[in-house]
Amino acid sequence: MRTYGNWIGGRWRTPEKGHYSVVNPATEQVVGAAPEATPAEVAAAVTAAQAAQDGWSRTDPRERAAVLDRTAELITEHGAELLPLLQAETGATARVTSALQLPPAADRFRRYARGAVEPAVIPLAPHPVQGSPLAPGGLVGAAAVRRPVGVVACITSYNFPLVNLAGKLAPALAMGNTVVAKPAPQDPLCCLRLGPILREAGLPDGVFNIVTGSGPGAGRALVSHPGVDMISFTGSTTVGGQIAEAAGRSMKRTLLELGGKGAAIVLGDADDAVLTSAIGAVGSVWSFHSGQICTAPTRVLVQRALYEKVVAGLERYARALKIGDPVDNSTVVGPLISAAQRDRVEAYIAAARAEGARIVVGGARPDIKPGFYVAPTLITGVSPESPVAREELFGPVVVALPFEDDEEAVRLANSTSYGLHDYVFSADSARAWALAARLRSGNVGVNTLQRHPETPFGGFKESGVGRDGGSFGLHAYSELQSVVWAS
Repeated sequence: MRTYGNWIGGRWRTPEKGHYSVVNPATEQVVGAAPEATPAEVAAAVTAAQAAQDGWSRTDPRERAAVLDRTAELITEHGAELLPLLQAETGATARVTSALQLPPAADRFRRYARGAVEPAVIPLAPHPVQGSPLAPGGLVGAAAVRRPVGVVACITSYNFPLVNLAGKLAPALAMGNTVVAKPAPQDPLCCLRLGPILREAGLPDGVFNIVTGSGPGAGRALVSHPGVDMISFTGSTTVGGQIAEAAGRSMKRTLLELGGKGAAIVLGDADDAVLTSAIGAVGSVWSFHSGQICTAPTRVLVQRALYEKVVAGLERYARALKIGDPVDNSTVVGPLISAAQRDRVEAYIAAARAEGARIVVGGARPDIKPGFYVAPTLITGVSPESPVAREELFGPVVVALPFEDDEEAVRLANSTSYGLHDYVFSADSARAWALAARLRSGNVGVNTLQRHPETPFGGFKESGVGRDGGSFGLHAYSELQSVVWAS
């Protein structure tokens, strides 16, 4: 077991308050010890970032690109040591860890190595202006220029710790910002390992700093620090609201990627191929990281003529999934991140059962010890107003609801406070396109769960503020400055 410090100013710093244990969700054994950062240590990290910001912002973009490219290479080179640690602290299955935890983190650094050299100047056509008491008239030239925001606080979620941090850190660094990161308390160890990796890649000391803590104290200190210019947060809507309120008091920029309650709408014209795709997509709530993903289609809305067929297909899908040790390559459903999260999900299922809902499959704790497991669960006969149908559970639970026509489908899909990612399954692409336009959701997949890496990612309503992804990620971590001159 390894004990970590906070990474501040390019070196490890032993925490004043000691450490807390990071637990493997599958074995309930301690993986490592992470530092309990004090407000003073958070302040030291911000001070280091402030000191490094001017120099990093003036670094040639090609040099920034080289550092990000080298970081991607080093993440891949260190894969043999990072993969087991990442799997141990997240509880993700071998398939998810090897394909979707580590490689996308490297890919994001590669993408924003290219982004570092994207044009930051938007030339504007010269404009004739009349003289005024302010200045003489003439032909005026101008340009809009993207500048770094400054010091960015990156606060990330537990489901994909390294990928989520890379998705914030890489575009922030590409734009010339410096960063203080605060990963989720449940699994911060791989994120801490990024400190020396970035230093080895050539990143100057102080440009990237990372602090951790078992509770909200470190995050609160980071959000409220006057030296932080922007907060980029991925996590729950409740915490996002608290961050927005605190940030608003000092006019900090925010990028908030919050919760979701995705709807998969299956239209009555779906043929067998589309139905197979829909069932597989909804089944990913169970088979992909045990539903611990904000974009999961946790509500399946089915036009009534196909409702029983889809429910039966989902039941077969769920019963075929192997639950167990995520290290076993044959395991599909691993544990949830903690006992507290398992208990929370189980409470939602119990409340639905008490309301009279039908638990088609699952609903009981698997006979697997140790570990924080919840069986794939499918619920029908539930009111659209029920908490299990409206709130984000972050677990392997799907609620199936029937609808009569497109109007009811849209009403049900838009009935929650979330609007992050919805899906439409139809044999008629024009009908699906028209329906997508009516969904209050930042992202809509048509007959697929696949993502396009260059699209803007973010949510409507309580699912967040702002967009990242592709070049939009560079925009998110920049301020626009207008420069005007007399021609």
